[in-house]
Amino acid sequence: MDAASNSGVCGCCGALRPRYKRLVDNIFPEDPEDGLVKTNMEKLTFYALSAPEKLDRIGAYLSERLIRDVGRHRYGYVCIAMEALDQLLMACHCQSINLFVESFLKMVAKLLESEKSNLQILGTNSFVKFANIEEDTPSYHRSYDFFVSRFSEMCHSSHDELEIRTKIRMSGIKGLQGVVRKTVNDELQANIWDPQHMDKIVPSLLFNLQHAEEAESHLDNHSLWEPKTFAIRCFKIIMYSIQPQHSHLVIQQLLGHLDANSKSAATVRAGIVEVLSEAAVIAASGSVGPTVLEVFNTLLRQLRLSIDYELTGSYDCAVVSTKIIKEHEERMFQEAVIKTTGSFASTLPTYQRSEVMLFIMSKVPLPSLHHAIDAGKAGENRNRLTQIMLLKSLLQVSTGFQCSNMLTALPSSFLDRLLSAALMEDADLRLFVLEILISFIDRHGNRPKFSTISTINDISVLKLKVDKCSRQDTVFMKKHSQQLYRHIYLTSKEESNVQPHYEALYSMLALISIELANEEVVVDLIRLVLAVQEIAQINEDNLPVYNRCALYALGAAYLNLISQLTTVPAFCQHIHEVLETRQKEAPYLLPEDVFVEMPRLTKSLDHLVPEVFFRQSKISEVLGGSGYNSDRLSTPYIPQLTDEDRLSKRKSIGETISLQVEVESRNSPEKEERAPAEEITYETLKKAIVDSVAVEEQERERRRLVVEKFQKAPFEEIAAHCGARASLLQSKLNQIFEITIRPPPSPSGTITAAYGQPQNHSIPVYEMKFPDLCVY
Repeated sequence: MDAASNSGVCGCCGALRPRYKRLVDNIFPEDPEDGLVKTNMEKLTFYALSAPEKLDRIGAYLSERLIRDVGRHRYGYVCIAMEALDQLLMACHCQSINLFVESFLKMVAKLLESEKSNLQILGTNSFVKFANIEEDTPSYHRSYDFFVSRFSEMCHSSHDELEIRTKIRMSGIKGLQGVVRKTVNDELQANIWDPQHMDKIVPSLLFNLQHAEEAESHLDNHSLWEPKTFAIRCFKIIMYSIQPQHSHLVIQQLLGHLDANSKSAATVRAGIVEVLSEAAVIAASGSVGPTVLEVFNTLLRQLRLSIDYELTGSYDCAVVSTKIIKEHEERMFQEAVIKTTGSFASTLPTYQRSEVMLFIMSKVPLPSLHHAIDAGKAGENRNRLTQIMLLKSLLQVSTGFQCSNMLTALPSSFLDRLLSAALMEDADLRLFVLEILISFIDRHGNRPKFSTISTINDISVLKLKVDKCSRQDTVFMKKHSQQLYRHIYLTSKEESNVQPHYEALYSMLALISIELANEEVVVDLIRLVLAVQEIAQINEDNLPVYNRCALYALGAAYLNLISQLTTVPAFCQHIHEVLETRQKEAPYLLPEDVFVEMPRLTKSLDHLVPEVFFRQSKISEVLGGSGYNSDRLSTPYIPQLTDEDRLSKRKSIGETISLQVEVESRNSPEKEERAPAEEITYETLKKAIVDSVAVEEQERERRRLVVEKFQKAPFEEIAAHCGARASLLQSKLNQIFEITIRPPPSPSGTITAAYGQPQNHSIPVYEMKFPDLCVY
């Protein structure tokens, strides 16, 4: 009777409970193992949608039940309550959702505060679902500060069991993702990028990015850049996580950070630069941003700063540095910058890559008529290191560069400065220049096939990729061929050349023959190589035996190649005969004996028989019979020296004086006489064409003699000659000034000078002949 009475009372009280509470109670089964009662959950959801004003009360009641169940350790019912909350949250989108969310977040916070890992994970999963919901109305009172702190703590979990520890940390990361996603676009929320939040979020993410073996050391804010692999992994994740059009923003931030740490340890700067290199590879083409040159300007500025640090041993140019600078670490940083320069350039389109190469070349300190370099021993060291590092950077940028138009790839402004560096005394600089030129010319990947200098019997085994010389290439060679030949010739004469230099020269000659050659170019290349043979034969420069043998071997290898490319039988026969004679009489003139680890040389080259030399007359004869220009072939090649060639080395002041006097003497008004007009006939034109080559060569020889005279003549003789020239120049200038201040001529044909003396009318200024030194 009492039980029935109690039952009736309970039933009576239950009927008096609000409907939303009865609906909430009905979703919980008697046994929590049975899970959420789905049919009753559907009723609760329908009620919430029908009476949205009750949603906040439903949430408050569910929250009350969940808190009670957590306290009683009834975790099965806790999971059911959270599942119900998740479903209601996903189903209901109305203005009353804000009040419901407050109850929801209160329950999530309760779960996150629990010591039970499964409850923490449950709360995190519910929060992530909530974070993905697009809310219709803004929230004015909601705060996520607790969640940022709690999720960050979970990221640093130190649970004893590895599996559980990993799950908690992963939940923490997911929770932070949810917080960022929920707040980043909500103007009413505190800025998630504020330091108070980022100082918790970023270390939590970095902590979990570290390797397991590194985790024990936790975060060391001063060494994160030094183990490069960790920093690279972090930014790889960042670069792959953002949209491609925003990649340049990350790169700009890294560049700014590099500048801000320009006086940090070299290992720190190297870590930042390595990250930059990897970021550039990931970034899409052209995503470096609009200020492409600024990127390279920053890298080159850091390169020069590192060189200064290495030479001075100080970050602030003080006599006593507060930090110890390790030279090998600075060198590692410099190599990292060079690698990064190449990585950035590889992402650029062709036109921007050309601009970058021009930009880098403009930074190379070179002696010239218009550019000064640092003086003194310290200045020489700085110049040399800067030249080497910038040329190495340029080589990185040019590697793999493909441009069908050589005029575009090698404009005059770039080529002039590059070839100027080819004549520097430093052997490393010359080699870099040759490698850069080769990377431009080799557009079909033939360079590796010429890495070894040899007199191969059948070049078909090389499987060379040869295309017909295009019109643009022909124009380029007409414009720049003599400039290239001159520098090849002068570079081959350098005593400091070693095997890599001769290999680069051979590759250069071979690639020009394949990529840029027509009949005229082939003729000039043969003349050039025969002139190189003459350098070794006459030996005016007193070259060592190795250098002379190397030049002979270089000529043999190239003429063997070009004879097979031209496929003229008589030419091939002559080359083959000379090679056979050398093999029997003088094998030390062949590349197989010279360009090896232990060269097999002779002690003297003074008694060579004529049969071991390639004869210009014979080559001219056999090629002339096949349609080649025999007159040009029979004319010895003599390089035309330029102002830049002489100033590149700055060996003596005599070279500069000889340059001035030669130009002055050549264009002196004393030698200018107006010749009578000559009738132009067919014979006149024919004679001019035939004699043009000979006249040009005679002129080059005359200039060479003038240079030699002023290099070897006594100083008193040079000074007297220059004084005479200076007096002549001054007299001409006085005449110019006097003419320019005269009044207009009188009708009688005479004018009156300032001193009242009548003078005859002179020729107008624009008809006068001035020395070239007076004309810009």
